[in-house]
Amino acid sequence: MSEQIYKRQGDLAKLIERYSEQDGTYATAIPSLFMTRLSNATEPKYGIYNTSLCVVAQGAKEALLDQDRFRYSPADYLVASVDLPVIAQVIEASPEVPYLALKLEITPNDILEVLRETQIKADKKESTKRGMYVSKMKQPLLNAITRLVHLLYTPEDIPILAPLIKKEIIYRVLQGEHGGRLKQTAIEGSSTHQINTVIKHIMQNYEKSFKIEELAKIANMSVSSLYRHFTEVTTMSPIQFQKQLRLQEARGLLLSESANAADVAFRVGYESPSQFSREYARMFGLPPKEDIQRLKV
Repeated sequence: MSEQIYKRQGDLAKLIERYSEQDGTYATAIPSLFMTRLSNATEPKYGIYNTSLCVVAQGAKEALLDQDRFRYSPADYLVASVDLPVIAQVIEASPEVPYLALKLEITPNDILEVLRETQIKADKKESTKRGMYVSKMKQPLLNAITRLVHLLYTPEDIPILAPLIKKEIIYRVLQGEHGGRLKQTAIEGSSTHQINTVIKHIMQNYEKSFKIEELAKIANMSVSSLYRHFTEVTTMSPIQFQKQLRLQEARGLLLSESANAADVAFRVGYESPSQFSREYARMFGLPPKEDIQRLKV
C-alpha cells in the first residue's frame, strides 16, 4: 500500500471512528451507507452479503463463500455483485485498534445510470464470473469514498452531493480490474443478470418448493445452462443456495423467538423436522437446541 493511500486510509478510519463511538453497525444519513466498529475479533458469522462495496479502513475481515475465501483489509476492497450467503469473520481488531469499516449498497439501477453516462462498454456476452471478488484499493476510489463519508458532517450537502459521489465510486469500481463482474449484474440479457433474477426469486420465496425447470424458465435458460451459470456465480447449486437461506433464517428465528425447532423447520419450508435437524447440525456444527444454547451463553 502506497504512503498516500496509507495516509488517506488513516483519515477514513478517523472519520468512521468519530461517527461510531461504540461497537456496532450503524445506518447513516446517506442512503445505502453503513458503518461498522468492533473492538475485538469475532467468531465466524453466517449472513447475507447483498450487492455492495465493502471497505475496511482499519483491521481485517474474511468472508467465506462455500470454499472460496476472501480476505480484505485497508489495502483492498470487496465487491459482492449479487446477493450471497457467506460466513464472515473479523480477524484483526482490538480495543486499542478497533475494526473500522463501511458498506455501500448498490442497485442495478445505480450501475445502469453510470453506464449510460460514461463510455464504459456494456457487452452482455461477457463470460459469467464469481459474484464476489477482492481488488486492490486505488487512490481515486479511496478519495471518492472519503469524500462521501465527509458529507456526514455537513448533512445539508447530502441530498445534492451524495448521489454524485456515489456515481463516482461506482464508476471507479467499474473501471477496476474485476469491474466487469459488477457491470454484468445490471446488463439485461447477460448471464449474470439472468442468474441475479433467479437469486432474487429464491430469496423472496426460500420457504417454497420449486423445480429447477421453473427457475430455468425465470432465467430464460436451459436447465443445464442455469445450473452451470448459477454455480459459477454463487459456487453452489440453486438447491444448496435455498438450503443455506432456510437454515440461516431458521437460526435467526430460534435466537429471537421461543419457538421450538419443529415449528421453525415448517416455517422455513422443511417438511421433515428430522431432516431439518440433520442439515442444521451439518451446517452449524450442532443440532438446533444445543447450537442456540451455546450462542445464548
